[in-house]
Amino acid sequence: MSNLGNVLAVILGGGRGKRLYPLTKIRSKPAVPIAGKYRLIDIPLSNCINSGIFQMHVLTQFNSVSLHRHISETYQFDVFHTGCVQILAAEQTPTSEGWYQGTADAIRKQLFEIQSAGAEHVLILAGDHLYRMDYAAMVAFHTARNADITVAVQPVARHEADRFGILKCEADGRISAFVEKPETPEAQAALVSREDPARPFLGSMGIYLFKTRALVELLTGHPEFDDFGGQVIPHSIESKTVFGFDFDGYWQDIGTIRSFYDVNLELTRPEAPFNLFDARQPIYTHARFLPGTLCSDSQLRRVLLSEGCAIEQAEISDSVVGVRSRIGRGTRIQDTILMGADYYESRHHDAPVGIGPDCHIQGAILDKNVSLGPHVVIKPFPRGTEFDAGHYAVQDGIVVIPKNTRLAEGTRIGPDA
Repeated sequence: MSNLGNVLAVILGGGRGKRLYPLTKIRSKPAVPIAGKYRLIDIPLSNCINSGIFQMHVLTQFNSVSLHRHISETYQFDVFHTGCVQILAAEQTPTSEGWYQGTADAIRKQLFEIQSAGAEHVLILAGDHLYRMDYAAMVAFHTARNADITVAVQPVARHEADRFGILKCEADGRISAFVEKPETPEAQAALVSREDPARPFLGSMGIYLFKTRALVELLTGHPEFDDFGGQVIPHSIESKTVFGFDFDGYWQDIGTIRSFYDVNLELTRPEAPFNLFDARQPIYTHARFLPGTLCSDSQLRRVLLSEGCAIEQAEISDSVVGVRSRIGRGTRIQDTILMGADYYESRHHDAPVGIGPDCHIQGAILDKNVSLGPHVVIKPFPRGTEFDAGHYAVQDGIVVIPKNTRLAEGTRIGPDA
Protein backbone atom coordinates (compact mmCIF):
# COMPACT_ATOMS: atom_id res chain seq x y z
CA MET A 1 0.00 0.00 0.00
CA SER A 2 1.17 3.53 -0.80
CA ASN A 3 1.59 6.00 2.04
CA LEU A 4 -1.14 8.50 1.20
CA GLY A 5 0.04 10.70 4.06
CA ASN A 6 2.96 11.51 1.76
CA VAL A 7 0.63 12.96 -0.90
CA LEU A 8 -0.43 16.60 -1.06
CA ALA A 9 -3.40 17.40 -3.31
CA VAL A 10 -3.35 20.82 -4.97
CA ILE A 11 -6.59 21.91 -6.61
CA LEU A 12 -6.48 24.71 -9.15
CA GLY A 13 -9.21 27.27 -8.57
CA GLY A 14 -9.31 28.50 -12.16
CA GLY A 15 -9.24 31.93 -13.72
CA ARG A 16 -12.08 34.16 -14.92
CA GLY A 17 -14.15 31.31 -16.33
CA LYS A 18 -15.32 33.38 -19.30
CA ARG A 19 -16.96 30.40 -21.04
CA LEU A 20 -19.23 29.89 -18.00
CA TYR A 21 -20.35 33.52 -17.93
CA PRO A 22 -22.68 34.80 -16.42
CA LEU A 23 -22.50 31.98 -13.82
CA THR A 24 -18.97 33.24 -13.11
CA LYS A 25 -19.91 36.91 -13.07
CA ILE A 26 -19.54 37.11 -9.28
CA ARG A 27 -17.99 33.74 -8.42
CA SER A 28 -15.10 31.53 -9.52
CA LYS A 29 -15.63 28.38 -11.59
CA PRO A 30 -15.17 25.90 -8.71
CA ALA A 31 -17.82 27.77 -6.72
CA VAL A 32 -20.50 27.29 -9.39
CA PRO A 33 -23.42 25.20 -8.00
CA ILE A 34 -24.09 21.81 -9.58
CA ALA A 35 -26.73 19.09 -9.17
CA GLY A 36 -29.00 21.22 -7.02
CA LYS A 37 -26.98 21.29 -3.79
CA TYR A 38 -23.25 20.94 -4.49
CA ARG A 39 -20.49 23.13 -5.87
CA LEU A 40 -17.90 22.05 -8.44
CA ILE A 41 -15.09 22.25 -5.85
CA ASP A 42 -16.86 19.51 -3.86
CA ILE A 43 -15.97 16.95 -6.53
CA PRO A 44 -12.14 16.91 -6.25
CA LEU A 45 -12.24 17.51 -2.47
CA SER A 46 -14.63 14.57 -2.00
CA ASN A 47 -12.51 12.38 -4.25
CA CYS A 48 -9.47 13.21 -2.10
CA ILE A 49 -11.26 12.41 1.17
CA ASN A 50 -12.73 9.17 -0.21
CA SER A 51 -9.26 8.17 -1.47
CA GLY A 52 -7.61 8.76 1.91
CA ILE A 53 -5.76 11.95 0.94
CA PHE A 54 -6.31 14.54 3.66
CA GLN A 55 -3.68 17.19 2.89
CA MET A 56 -5.35 19.56 0.40
CA HIS A 57 -4.47 23.00 -0.90
CA VAL A 58 -6.85 25.04 -3.06
CA LEU A 59 -5.29 27.76 -5.23
CA THR A 60 -7.66 30.68 -5.77
CA GLN A 61 -7.50 33.97 -7.62
CA PHE A 62 -10.59 35.40 -9.32
CA ASN A 63 -13.94 36.16 -7.60
CA SER A 64 -12.95 33.85 -4.78
CA VAL A 65 -14.98 35.11 -1.79
CA SER A 66 -17.86 32.62 -2.10
CA LEU A 67 -15.41 29.78 -2.77
CA HIS A 68 -13.41 30.66 0.36
CA ARG A 69 -16.61 30.83 2.41
CA HIS A 70 -17.87 27.47 1.15
CA ILE A 71 -14.57 25.70 1.84
CA SER A 72 -14.11 27.20 5.31
CA GLU A 73 -17.69 26.36 6.34
CA THR A 74 -17.70 22.85 4.87
CA TYR A 75 -14.32 21.15 5.19
CA GLN A 76 -13.45 21.26 8.88
CA PHE A 77 -11.45 18.46 10.48
CA ASP A 78 -11.38 18.01 14.24
CA VAL A 79 -8.30 18.57 16.39
CA PHE A 80 -7.53 14.82 16.48
CA HIS A 81 -7.31 14.60 12.68
CA THR A 82 -4.27 15.60 10.63
CA GLY A 83 -6.35 16.62 7.61
CA CYS A 84 -6.82 20.19 6.41
CA VAL A 85 -7.96 22.16 3.39
CA GLN A 86 -5.73 25.21 3.06
CA ILE A 87 -6.60 28.09 0.73
CA LEU A 88 -3.66 29.61 -1.13
CA ALA A 89 -4.82 32.87 -2.69
CA ALA A 90 -2.88 34.70 -5.35
CA GLU A 91 -0.84 37.44 -3.70
CA GLN A 92 1.91 39.94 -4.28
CA THR A 93 5.23 38.96 -2.73
CA PRO A 94 8.80 40.30 -2.89
CA THR A 95 9.53 37.73 -5.62
CA SER A 96 6.25 37.91 -7.53
CA GLU A 97 3.84 40.76 -8.18
CA GLY A 98 1.67 39.24 -10.93
CA TRP A 99 -1.44 37.09 -11.07
CA TYR A 100 -1.26 33.40 -11.92
CA GLN A 101 -0.46 33.17 -15.63
CA GLY A 102 -1.45 29.52 -16.06
CA THR A 103 -1.69 26.20 -14.28
CA ALA A 104 2.07 25.71 -13.90
CA ASP A 105 2.68 29.33 -12.96
CA ALA A 106 0.06 29.07 -10.20
CA ILE A 107 1.89 26.10 -8.70
CA ARG A 108 5.25 27.84 -9.10
CA LYS A 109 4.06 30.90 -7.18
CA GLN A 110 3.02 28.65 -4.28
CA LEU A 111 6.03 26.33 -4.25
CA PHE A 112 7.13 27.53 -0.81
CA GLU A 113 3.81 26.46 0.76
CA ILE A 114 3.76 23.23 -1.23
CA GLN A 115 7.28 22.28 -0.12
CA SER A 116 6.45 23.28 3.47
CA ALA A 117 3.79 20.54 3.56
CA GLY A 118 6.64 18.01 3.46
CA ALA A 119 4.85 15.63 1.07
CA GLU A 120 6.85 13.33 -1.18
CA HIS A 121 4.30 13.58 -3.98
CA VAL A 122 1.99 16.33 -5.27
CA LEU A 123 -1.34 15.50 -6.91
CA ILE A 124 -2.52 18.36 -9.12
CA LEU A 125 -6.26 18.54 -9.85
CA ALA A 126 -8.69 20.83 -11.66
CA GLY A 127 -11.67 22.37 -9.91
CA ASP A 128 -14.17 22.16 -12.79
CA HIS A 129 -14.53 18.46 -13.66
CA LEU A 130 -17.26 15.96 -12.72
CA TYR A 131 -15.99 12.43 -12.03
CA ARG A 132 -15.38 9.95 -9.25
CA MET A 133 -11.86 8.54 -9.00
CA ASP A 134 -9.82 6.58 -6.46
CA TYR A 135 -6.58 8.53 -6.36
CA ALA A 136 -5.07 5.84 -4.13
CA ALA A 137 -4.93 3.50 -7.14
CA MET A 138 -3.12 6.18 -9.14
CA VAL A 139 -0.63 6.74 -6.31
CA ALA A 140 0.03 2.99 -6.09
CA PHE A 141 0.63 2.84 -9.87
CA HIS A 142 2.93 5.87 -9.68
CA THR A 143 5.06 4.57 -6.83
CA ALA A 144 5.28 1.00 -8.18
CA ARG A 145 6.88 2.35 -11.36
CA ASN A 146 9.02 4.92 -9.54
CA ALA A 147 7.62 7.51 -11.93
CA ASP A 148 8.61 11.15 -11.82
CA ILE A 149 5.22 12.09 -13.27
CA THR A 150 2.00 10.16 -13.79
CA VAL A 151 -0.78 11.58 -15.95
CA ALA A 152 -4.35 10.26 -15.68
CA VAL A 153 -5.51 9.37 -19.19
CA GLN A 154 -8.86 8.40 -20.68
CA PRO A 155 -9.84 6.84 -24.04
CA VAL A 156 -10.79 9.48 -26.61
CA ALA A 157 -12.89 9.05 -29.74
CA ARG A 158 -11.36 9.95 -33.09
CA HIS A 159 -13.74 12.87 -33.69
CA GLU A 160 -12.85 14.41 -30.30
CA ALA A 161 -9.06 14.20 -30.61
CA ASP A 162 -8.70 17.92 -31.39
CA ARG A 163 -10.34 18.83 -28.06
CA PHE A 164 -7.80 17.12 -25.78
CA GLY A 165 -4.14 16.84 -25.04
CA ILE A 166 -3.39 13.49 -26.71
CA LEU A 167 -0.63 11.21 -25.39
CA LYS A 168 1.19 8.34 -27.04
CA CYS A 169 1.50 5.52 -24.51
CA GLU A 170 3.77 2.53 -25.02
CA ALA A 171 2.89 -1.03 -23.98
CA ASP A 172 4.38 -0.56 -20.50
CA GLY A 173 2.38 2.63 -19.94
CA ARG A 174 5.27 5.00 -20.47
CA ILE A 175 4.33 8.20 -22.31
CA SER A 176 6.53 8.80 -25.34
CA ALA A 177 4.76 11.76 -26.97
CA PHE A 178 2.26 14.46 -26.09
CA VAL A 179 0.48 16.91 -28.39
CA GLU A 180 -2.01 19.51 -27.19
CA LYS A 181 -5.19 19.32 -29.33
CA PRO A 182 -3.74 17.78 -32.52
CA GLU A 183 -5.79 18.87 -35.53
CA THR A 184 -4.39 17.18 -38.64
CA PRO A 185 -4.94 13.48 -39.47
CA GLU A 186 -1.18 13.08 -39.79
CA ALA A 187 -0.52 14.40 -36.28
CA GLN A 188 -3.30 12.24 -34.86
CA ALA A 189 -2.12 9.07 -36.63
CA ALA A 190 1.22 9.23 -34.81
CA LEU A 191 -0.55 9.27 -31.44
CA VAL A 192 -2.72 6.13 -31.66
CA SER A 193 -2.31 4.16 -28.42
CA ARG A 194 -5.30 1.79 -28.47
CA GLU A 195 -6.52 -0.91 -30.84
CA ASP A 196 -10.12 0.21 -30.41
CA PRO A 197 -11.07 1.88 -33.74
CA ALA A 198 -13.83 3.92 -32.09
CA ARG A 199 -11.55 5.29 -29.33
CA PRO A 200 -7.97 4.92 -30.57
CA PHE A 201 -6.46 7.78 -28.53
CA LEU A 202 -5.61 8.51 -24.91
CA GLY A 203 -6.34 12.00 -23.67
CA SER A 204 -5.01 13.82 -20.62
CA MET A 205 -7.63 14.39 -17.90
CA GLY A 206 -5.70 17.29 -16.39
CA ILE A 207 -4.79 15.15 -13.36
CA TYR A 208 -1.04 15.03 -12.67
CA LEU A 209 0.92 13.24 -9.94
CA PHE A 210 4.48 14.50 -9.46
CA LYS A 211 7.34 13.57 -7.25
CA THR A 212 7.72 16.83 -5.35
CA ARG A 213 11.42 16.92 -6.19
CA ALA A 214 10.70 16.64 -9.93
CA LEU A 215 7.96 19.27 -9.77
CA VAL A 216 10.22 21.80 -8.06
CA GLU A 217 13.05 21.09 -10.50
CA LEU A 218 10.83 21.57 -13.55
CA LEU A 219 9.11 24.75 -12.39
CA THR A 220 12.19 26.51 -11.02
CA GLY A 221 14.38 25.38 -13.92
CA HIS A 222 11.93 26.61 -16.54
CA PRO A 223 10.33 29.86 -15.37
CA GLU A 224 9.00 30.38 -18.90
CA PHE A 225 6.62 27.41 -18.54
CA ASP A 226 3.17 28.66 -17.53
CA ASP A 227 1.04 25.64 -18.44
CA PHE A 228 1.25 21.93 -17.61
CA GLY A 229 -0.51 20.53 -20.65
CA GLY A 230 1.08 22.69 -23.28
CA GLN A 231 4.61 23.04 -21.85
CA VAL A 232 5.62 21.13 -18.72
CA ILE A 233 4.39 17.64 -19.67
CA PRO A 234 5.69 17.67 -23.30
CA HIS A 235 9.11 18.86 -22.08
CA SER A 236 9.19 16.32 -19.23
CA ILE A 237 8.84 13.37 -21.59
CA GLU A 238 12.37 14.05 -22.82
CA SER A 239 14.03 14.17 -19.40
CA LYS A 240 11.75 12.47 -16.85
CA THR A 241 10.03 9.13 -16.33
CA VAL A 242 6.42 9.87 -17.31
CA PHE A 243 3.62 7.26 -17.23
CA GLY A 244 -0.06 7.26 -18.13
CA PHE A 245 -2.60 5.94 -15.62
CA ASP A 246 -5.67 4.49 -17.36
CA PHE A 247 -9.11 5.66 -16.26
CA ASP A 248 -12.21 4.58 -18.18
CA GLY A 249 -14.97 5.86 -15.89
CA TYR A 250 -17.27 8.84 -16.22
CA TRP A 251 -15.43 12.15 -16.56
CA GLN A 252 -16.69 15.47 -17.88
CA ASP A 253 -14.95 18.81 -18.23
CA ILE A 254 -17.51 21.45 -17.23
CA GLY A 255 -15.93 24.42 -18.93
CA THR A 256 -18.81 25.87 -20.98
CA ILE A 257 -22.46 26.75 -20.43
CA ARG A 258 -23.47 24.00 -22.86
CA SER A 259 -21.44 21.30 -21.07
CA PHE A 260 -22.69 22.55 -17.68
CA TYR A 261 -26.28 22.43 -18.89
CA ASP A 262 -26.00 18.99 -20.51
CA VAL A 263 -24.21 17.39 -17.55
CA ASN A 264 -26.78 18.68 -15.05
CA LEU A 265 -29.72 17.42 -17.10
CA GLU A 266 -28.03 14.01 -17.47
CA LEU A 267 -28.22 13.72 -13.69
CA THR A 268 -32.04 13.74 -13.84
CA ARG A 269 -32.16 10.39 -15.62
CA PRO A 270 -33.00 7.23 -13.63
CA GLU A 271 -29.78 5.65 -14.94
CA ALA A 272 -27.61 8.75 -14.86
CA PRO A 273 -24.01 8.20 -16.04
CA PHE A 274 -22.72 9.76 -12.82
CA ASN A 275 -24.08 8.15 -9.66
CA LEU A 276 -24.85 10.64 -6.90
CA PHE A 277 -26.20 7.83 -4.70
CA ASP A 278 -22.94 5.94 -4.06
CA ALA A 279 -22.90 5.60 -0.27
CA ARG A 280 -19.32 4.30 -0.25
CA GLN A 281 -17.96 7.34 -2.09
CA PRO A 282 -20.31 10.23 -1.31
CA ILE A 283 -19.98 13.77 -2.57
CA TYR A 284 -19.60 16.08 0.42
CA THR A 285 -20.90 19.62 0.63
CA HIS A 286 -22.00 22.29 3.08
CA ALA A 287 -24.37 20.86 5.70
CA ARG A 288 -27.73 22.63 5.63
CA PHE A 289 -30.49 22.26 8.18
CA LEU A 290 -33.45 22.48 5.83
CA PRO A 291 -36.91 20.93 5.94
CA GLY A 292 -38.01 18.31 3.47
CA THR A 293 -39.44 19.54 0.20
CA LEU A 294 -43.18 20.29 0.18
CA CYS A 295 -44.76 19.33 -3.13
CA SER A 296 -48.50 19.98 -3.48
CA ASP A 297 -50.70 18.69 -6.36
CA SER A 298 -47.80 18.78 -8.83
CA GLN A 299 -46.46 16.57 -11.62
CA LEU A 300 -42.74 15.79 -11.60
CA ARG A 301 -41.02 13.69 -14.27
CA ARG A 302 -37.28 13.05 -14.19
CA VAL A 303 -36.53 15.81 -11.69
CA LEU A 304 -33.48 16.03 -9.44
CA LEU A 305 -35.13 17.68 -6.44
CA SER A 306 -33.18 19.22 -3.56
CA GLU A 307 -34.30 19.84 0.00
CA GLY A 308 -36.10 22.84 1.41
CA CYS A 309 -38.30 23.51 -1.64
CA ALA A 310 -41.98 24.47 -1.88
CA ILE A 311 -43.76 23.48 -5.11
CA GLU A 312 -47.45 24.23 -5.59
CA GLN A 313 -49.55 22.83 -8.47
CA ALA A 314 -46.69 22.91 -10.97
CA GLU A 315 -45.50 20.70 -13.83
CA ILE A 316 -41.75 20.01 -13.91
CA SER A 317 -39.89 17.66 -16.24
CA ASP A 318 -36.24 16.88 -17.05
CA SER A 319 -34.98 19.56 -14.69
CA VAL A 320 -32.79 20.20 -11.65
CA VAL A 321 -34.43 22.02 -8.74
CA GLY A 322 -31.94 23.51 -6.29
CA VAL A 323 -32.22 24.08 -2.54
CA ARG A 324 -34.92 26.46 -1.22
CA SER A 325 -36.62 26.76 -4.62
CA ARG A 326 -40.16 28.15 -4.56
CA ILE A 327 -42.39 27.44 -7.55
CA GLY A 328 -45.86 28.93 -7.87
CA ARG A 329 -49.07 27.30 -9.01
CA GLY A 330 -49.73 26.80 -12.70
CA THR A 331 -46.04 27.08 -13.59
CA ARG A 332 -44.48 24.72 -16.18
CA ILE A 333 -40.75 24.01 -16.18
CA GLN A 334 -38.93 21.85 -18.73
CA ASP A 335 -35.25 21.15 -19.52
CA THR A 336 -34.18 23.74 -16.98
CA ILE A 337 -31.67 24.14 -14.13
CA LEU A 338 -32.91 26.03 -11.08
CA MET A 339 -30.05 26.72 -8.67
CA GLY A 340 -32.41 27.67 -5.86
CA ALA A 341 -31.74 30.29 -3.22
CA ASP A 342 -29.39 31.18 -0.37
CA TYR A 343 -32.27 32.28 1.86
CA TYR A 344 -36.05 32.33 2.19
CA GLU A 345 -37.91 35.54 1.48
CA SER A 346 -41.35 36.42 2.80
CA ARG A 347 -44.27 35.92 0.45
CA HIS A 348 -45.34 39.44 1.45
CA HIS A 349 -42.34 40.83 -0.40
CA ASP A 350 -43.22 42.63 -3.65
CA ALA A 351 -41.25 40.06 -5.66
CA PRO A 352 -40.11 37.20 -3.39
CA VAL A 353 -37.21 35.01 -4.43
CA GLY A 354 -38.58 32.12 -6.46
CA ILE A 355 -40.81 31.53 -9.47
CA GLY A 356 -44.24 33.11 -9.47
CA PRO A 357 -47.49 31.56 -10.68
CA ASP A 358 -48.34 30.74 -14.31
CA CYS A 359 -44.76 30.95 -15.62
CA HIS A 360 -43.45 28.86 -18.51
CA ILE A 361 -39.71 28.14 -18.45
CA GLN A 362 -37.88 25.93 -20.93
CA GLY A 363 -34.22 25.47 -21.88
CA ALA A 364 -32.85 27.83 -19.25
CA ILE A 365 -30.48 28.15 -16.29
CA LEU A 366 -31.71 30.28 -13.38
CA ASP A 367 -28.90 31.18 -11.00
CA LYS A 368 -29.43 31.58 -7.26
CA ASN A 369 -31.86 34.07 -5.72
CA VAL A 370 -33.66 34.75 -8.99
CA SER A 371 -37.16 36.19 -8.68
CA LEU A 372 -39.74 35.77 -11.44
CA GLY A 373 -43.07 37.56 -11.28
CA PRO A 374 -46.29 35.96 -12.55
CA HIS A 375 -46.70 34.99 -16.23
CA VAL A 376 -42.99 35.13 -17.10
CA VAL A 377 -42.10 33.15 -20.25
CA ILE A 378 -38.54 31.97 -20.99
CA LYS A 379 -37.80 29.81 -24.05
CA PRO A 380 -34.49 28.75 -25.62
CA PHE A 381 -32.94 30.30 -28.71
CA PRO A 382 -31.53 28.29 -31.65
CA ARG A 383 -28.23 26.58 -30.85
CA GLY A 384 -25.28 28.82 -31.55
CA THR A 385 -27.11 32.00 -30.52
CA GLU A 386 -25.04 34.12 -28.12
CA PHE A 387 -25.59 37.61 -26.72
CA ASP A 388 -25.71 39.47 -23.41
CA ALA A 389 -28.87 41.47 -22.68
CA GLY A 390 -27.79 42.55 -19.20
CA HIS A 391 -30.64 41.05 -17.17
CA TYR A 392 -30.09 37.76 -19.00
CA ALA A 393 -27.54 36.17 -21.35
CA VAL A 394 -27.81 33.57 -24.09
CA GLN A 395 -24.98 31.05 -24.50
CA ASP A 396 -25.27 28.49 -27.32
CA GLY A 397 -29.03 29.06 -27.30
CA ILE A 398 -29.42 28.52 -23.55
CA VAL A 399 -30.98 31.40 -21.61
CA VAL A 400 -29.05 32.16 -18.40
CA ILE A 401 -30.61 34.40 -15.74
CA PRO A 402 -27.80 35.78 -13.51
CA LYS A 403 -27.77 35.57 -9.74
CA ASN A 404 -30.09 37.95 -7.81
CA THR A 405 -31.99 39.00 -10.97
CA ARG A 406 -35.65 40.01 -10.64
CA LEU A 407 -37.88 39.77 -13.71
CA ALA A 408 -41.15 41.68 -13.65
CA GLU A 409 -44.60 40.21 -14.26
CA GLY A 410 -45.20 39.26 -17.88
CA THR A 411 -41.53 39.36 -18.97
CA ARG A 412 -40.98 37.33 -22.15
CA ILE A 413 -37.56 36.00 -23.22
CA GLY A 414 -37.11 33.88 -26.33
CA PRO A 415 -36.84 33.97 -30.10
CA ASP A 416 -40.50 34.92 -30.46
CA ALA A 417 -40.57 37.50 -27.65
